[in-house]
Amino acid sequence: MPRHRRLEIPSAVYHVIARGLERREIFKDNADREEFLRRLAESLNNNGSKCYGWVLMPNHFHLLIRSGANPLSTLMRKVLTGYAIYFNRKYKRHGYLYQNRYKSVLCHEETYLLELVRYIHLNPLRAGIVKDMDALNKFPWSGHAVILGTHRAPFQTTGEILERFGTGTVAARNKYLAFISDGMKMGKRDDLSGGGLRRSAGGWQGVHALKRAKEYWRGDERVLGDGEFVNHVLKISDEKMARKEQFKKDGWDIKRLVKRVCEVMGVRKEEIIKRGHNNTISAARALVAYWGYRELGISGTEIANYFCITRPSVSTAIKRGEYIAKQKGVYLIN
Repeated sequence: MPRHRRLEIPSAVYHVIARGLERREIFKDNADREEFLRRLAESLNNNGSKCYGWVLMPNHFHLLIRSGANPLSTLMRKVLTGYAIYFNRKYKRHGYLYQNRYKSVLCHEETYLLELVRYIHLNPLRAGIVKDMDALNKFPWSGHAVILGTHRAPFQTTGEILERFGTGTVAARNKYLAFISDGMKMGKRDDLSGGGLRRSAGGWQGVHALKRAKEYWRGDERVLGDGEFVNHVLKISDEKMARKEQFKKDGWDIKRLVKRVCEVMGVRKEEIIKRGHNNTISAARALVAYWGYRELGISGTEIANYFCITRPSVSTAIKRGEYIAKQKGVYLIN
């Protein structure tokens, strides 16, 4: 059965899970965990993404990520590949470290963000790695302790979670802790692993009820949300893919893109290729990066090579290019 292509939606929230091959350990000691988090922090920064929740278990991990300027797949490829190389070298092993591809589930933020934070951060308690909430509050390999302020992880975004529990850090943390504690009696939440239709319909029994009522809600294992959200996400994804395919058919490449940007920004091709601190030229290069990556599907590597810059610089340029396009009200195709 062919596997689905990943849903790459800018600024969307994803629940990411990766497991060790044959359920083997992927973290053997604290040095391994620190190395993984170092790579994650570096990639989040370069990718322009945010991490709201995370936990490292012996044979798998969970992340709750808001995608940035580059797709989630770019971030995860760098983290997973780099860590696998590190792990294999350290333990003198060969072959795959992970079980199949990592799983990424795009989530309806308003409905599931806090539920996923709770689900992810309760993993050590459900698995018996820690014995009670007091131990979980100090557990260093989860974002829970970071939100409570008992552990530091600069890469984690905590403010956007705490503000959902009210104003004032102390009060918000107390309400957050009560929310997490309430989740202990819920047990394992299979409903939070993906498949938008099942979630909104109330499980498979709800799906059958919809069928009996001759109602149709679209479901997808890559999405966590109701049928309307699933349809919305898939529509955006399909439209993006169709637009990129059409641009390819029309002969768009980076050279044609540069010509178009030069027209929009009123600069010459010779100027846009040169390095410099001219604001107009810098803005033009950023627009090339943004339209090239987002609209044409040109890889970050190709853009980096064209301008002789680093991949992190491309990520920064994409974000700036998006701002410039919106500010000026300009489009690749008028």
